[in-house]
Amino acid sequence: MTEVLAVAVITVLAVIAPGADFAMVVRNSYLYGRRTGLLGALGVAAGVLVHVTYTMLGVGLLIASSTFLFTVVKLVGAAYLVYVGVRTFRTRAEVTVDLGDRTGLTPFAALRTGFLTNVLNPKTTLFVVSTFAQVVSPGTPVLQQVGYGLFMSLAHLLWFGVVAVFFSHDRMRALMLRGQKVLNKVIGSVLAGLGVSLAFAPSH
Repeated sequence: MTEVLAVAVITVLAVIAPGADFAMVVRNSYLYGRRTGLLGALGVAAGVLVHVTYTMLGVGLLIASSTFLFTVVKLVGAAYLVYVGVRTFRTRAEVTVDLGDRTGLTPFAALRTGFLTNVLNPKTTLFVVSTFAQVVSPGTPVLQQVGYGLFMSLAHLLWFGVVAVFFSHDRMRALMLRGQKVLNKVIGSVLAGLGVSLAFAPSH
């Protein structure tokens, strides 16, 4: 139950923390409309599944081959969560979105843009690896790990779907960005605290 709650909290905080995927969905929704933004959100969610797949395989191999290496990865992952938390807490600048290029996007191009944005996003890579390293142990069933991965992907889809709906109306743009600085403080504090607590949590 503790692992499930940790996955849920870390995932939600990581998803709503503004990054390259957020800027991409905001831009495409604002410039090209709701459908383009939603397709970008779907691409982002699909990109998360790529990270989940190789992370599950890699963590499984580490568990099977070396407890020491798995412990190292776990501690590095916890340190990364603390780092992201502190950095997010200290962020003062607002997310900048390039609204200059208004050339249209085909549905496939919108989907591909979302997919590549997250597949090539180091933040997403480290988030998935770090989270799995904290909550997966030698006794964690594969189906439970798959459930974690699907939840991560679905959370991205739902959040960026909401972002696409909001930013397809220009009047909503300022509303969503208004509370960004306060949100960064909350996200940063919780992520850093989770990183510290998970680092010292006993492995099952």
